[in-house]
Amino acid sequence: MTRTAHEIVQIARSKDRLTALDYFEKIFDEYQEFHGDRLFSDDEAVVGGVALLDNKPVTVIGIQKGRNLPENLRRNFGSPHPEGYRKALRLMKQAEKFQRPVITFINTAGAFCGIGAEERGEGEAIAKNLLEMSDLKVPIIAIIIGEGGSGGALALALGDEVWMLEHSIYAILSPEGFASILWKDGSRSVEAAELMKITARELKELGVIERVIPETFRGEPLTQAAIVKRLKADLIYKLKELSSKELPELLEARYQRFRKY
Repeated sequence: MTRTAHEIVQIARSKDRLTALDYFEKIFDEYQEFHGDRLFSDDEAVVGGVALLDNKPVTVIGIQKGRNLPENLRRNFGSPHPEGYRKALRLMKQAEKFQRPVITFINTAGAFCGIGAEERGEGEAIAKNLLEMSDLKVPIIAIIIGEGGSGGALALALGDEVWMLEHSIYAILSPEGFASILWKDGSRSVEAAELMKITARELKELGVIERVIPETFRGEPLTQAAIVKRLKADLIYKLKELSSKELPELLEARYQRFRKY
């Protein structure tokens, strides 16, 4: 069964989807979470630390949403503050120092747009991540697991490869925002979703992402265990491939990946 873009948007936003921490638990071993950006505070919308994948150390970073109101208040509904992006950068630079690959799990409607976040340099924090990730000297794989909204998602998605789950979205802004800007009518979000080319299949065809992780087989939904098993196997295989590259080759390929846009 082929789903419409609007239907995929609704699934991507579902509170029942696996979160970043769920993937950390199910894919990796001995996950150890790190906290704080060493500048201002610990933003719980961004989680990350060190773990083992196939008995090899990796750095994992994710944008975390909650499953209910108390959790979402704690996680700021998955919309990071500047210190969340700075925490992510701290972990990525640490990964570079100790030669650990970086894997990011992204699920956010966008960076938090509050006054405090702007005062503390949200734009600079996102831009700094893009600058540093562009030549980070370790492999980077970014995975969109739900919503991939605007610069808030891109700040963790400048990788050697970007993957998406089948029922996830990746866009410059929400369909509601697109409709509000283009037609001055946010209620036309269903129409906007169809125009925006934001689904995994569409973005794979456009060459924006490298891989779609299936969530269905012959029209039937796969179990969470099957999805996780496939994703883990794909990560192990791809990291072996990326880690075998010489550093200049790795960085040049990353540069060319984004230059082609």
